[in-house]
Amino acid sequence: MSRKQQLHRPGPQPGPPADDTGCHILHVDMDAFFVSVELLERPELRGRPVVVGGAGPRGVVSAASYEARSFGVHSAMPMTRARRLCPRAVVLPASHGKYSRVSAAVFEIFRSVTPLVEGLSLDEAFLDVAGAGRRLGRPAAIAQRVREQVRDQQGITCSVGVASTKFIAKLASTRCKPDGMLVVPADGVVDFLHPLPVASLWGVGERTEQTLTRLGLRTVGQLAQVPLSALQRELGNAVGAHLHELAWGRDPREVVPHTPDKSIGAEETFDTDVDDPEIIRRELLRLAERVGARLRASGNAGRTVSVKLRMANFKTITRARTLAEPTDLARVIYVTARDLYEGAGLERVRLRLVGVRVENLGPAGAAPRQLAFDEPERGWREAERAMDQVAHRFGRGAVRPAALVRREDGDGRDGRDGTP
Repeated sequence: MSRKQQLHRPGPQPGPPADDTGCHILHVDMDAFFVSVELLERPELRGRPVVVGGAGPRGVVSAASYEARSFGVHSAMPMTRARRLCPRAVVLPASHGKYSRVSAAVFEIFRSVTPLVEGLSLDEAFLDVAGAGRRLGRPAAIAQRVREQVRDQQGITCSVGVASTKFIAKLASTRCKPDGMLVVPADGVVDFLHPLPVASLWGVGERTEQTLTRLGLRTVGQLAQVPLSALQRELGNAVGAHLHELAWGRDPREVVPHTPDKSIGAEETFDTDVDDPEIIRRELLRLAERVGARLRASGNAGRTVSVKLRMANFKTITRARTLAEPTDLARVIYVTARDLYEGAGLERVRLRLVGVRVENLGPAGAAPRQLAFDEPERGWREAERAMDQVAHRFGRGAVRPAALVRREDGDGRDGRDGTP
């Protein structure tokens, strides 16, 4: 069987699953999520290598289909390298609005099973189904129910690991991709874990793996047999203890339903370095629109606005300002970010990347309502909420500030600051 065929065969399927007694943790991971969502609108691309990400010279792969992965393409890879590895790949731009909408629907499926859902990203979550047994059956049956509902309702597939701990459940979902389910029995954790490479352990990065390899430790089982004191001597007390516990499958972490956002931000790397202040201001406006929309969608408002400015030589500076009152308005975020950029003294310096972030978040309903500087509150606030409604129905970008429309239509010049 070829590597490509191995990547495409479904993972372990139910019937009958392994003993799931005590295995109340599910790790659900969408299969090639961004690509799968794109293929809902482009079914003619099924079976072909597809890559989602930026197509410019500095573009990065956000997701790759399993066909593209068989050529060595993976997320976070520079798009130029992905094209060299797989010249026949179809490259699609990312459509984050679509992914967010599908993700929200998938998470509704999760929450219909249990309120104990811990989202890790748009396409990944832990579920604790210990309290759902009387209503929905055993953990393996619940996992299969989730898989079927995701497929039937959203037209995409997911892989599910079922285990007694978060760590093992996540490992299990990785090893049954794509479109599979794997149950690791509570009394079979060591048998499952010890043959795996040490890089499988959570927290083992490239440098730690090199250290372990130098010590002759290539599998989890070999690491598990090393005395704790020896591991701590080589890796430090915290890392040594952490890996020792994981090597025996011990992970006390519980599923935490919600961790409040500490900040919300967005950033963009230019295809070529930019020293035109008008282009940079328009990019700050676009990023402020994205951040404002995400704030309103999350029900949060923030008091501190910061900008990130990375120069061509990779030197990065940040500037921040705390507002008198919290805001979720893109107008306020943009004007503050623009002023921070202008105050940084980089208006004629070539920039590689710019970013906008809002911090010190709290519930928007509990915060005083921030006026959009010299503008009436009613107007900008209603306009932005109307834009949210249009975006929810027709997709982000269906309505935009005029400055951004002109930019995308090729008219590179407009007002000095791109104010909406």
